[in-house]
Amino acid sequence: MVEWFHALGPVGQAFLATCFTWFLTAAGSAAVFVFKEVNRNVLDGMLGFAAGVMIAASYWSLLSPAIQMAEASGQAAWVPAAVGFLLGGAFLWLVDRLLPHLHMGMPAEGAEGLKTSWRRVVLLVLAITLHNIPEGLAVGVGFGAVAAGLPAASLTGAIALALGIGLQNFPEGMAVSAPLRREGMSPLRSFWYGQLSGLVEPLAGVLGAAAVLLVQPMLPYALAFAAGAMIYVVVEELIPASQLESVTDVATVGLMLGFATMMTLDVALG
Repeated sequence: MVEWFHALGPVGQAFLATCFTWFLTAAGSAAVFVFKEVNRNVLDGMLGFAAGVMIAASYWSLLSPAIQMAEASGQAAWVPAAVGFLLGGAFLWLVDRLLPHLHMGMPAEGAEGLKTSWRRVVLLVLAITLHNIPEGLAVGVGFGAVAAGLPAASLTGAIALALGIGLQNFPEGMAVSAPLRREGMSPLRSFWYGQLSGLVEPLAGVLGAAAVLLVQPMLPYALAFAAGAMIYVVVEELIPASQLESVTDVATVGLMLGFATMMTLDVALG
């Protein structure tokens, strides 16, 4: 089994890993076949968990290896990390301003990006799709780093990152599908739109792995870029969506648990 996975190469590994993360998005969306409505505290806790996973992954799986790689190549260690991190945030900020989308829990008139007459459901799916791009890139870059033979990168670390991203995709799928089901959409259609938001991850993963193989000197910047984009998603989307209710402790505890889970996965497996 291990030999077979190694034989796939970094692009194939990234594709398989991001298919796994998409599958967990679909699994979260499938909750609408069982529940018409998801308890708000449960959803807030899961969104907080997702935020904690992404914060931990941004450092242990992305920024820390970027700093180590820069040091090993004789560069000023902070330059690729800081530049890539800010560029990742700037990229998401720009796309956020241009692509029409609607954040979870917001009324239709609160849509961001260019003005459009698109339906609410399309705007909701686009919001999660937009934020799944850096997650797919992060996984792809992680496997590309392993193929580049850099000491700071390991296959188990890349797998741990994919596992962590997959775990936090479950509540994201649920967060798209559950409101649609609550508003009267059929379970099948609610599931379809929810899982659709995760389909971008395999594409982003393949692009990330391929880009790293083609331009290896840019790898520390690419890792930090993915980290910056993920932190932007956490602050822009996940934390605000988890804090909409008056009881915010559940989301905070979820974040702490998510951070500890991803940190443990990365340190133990990486």
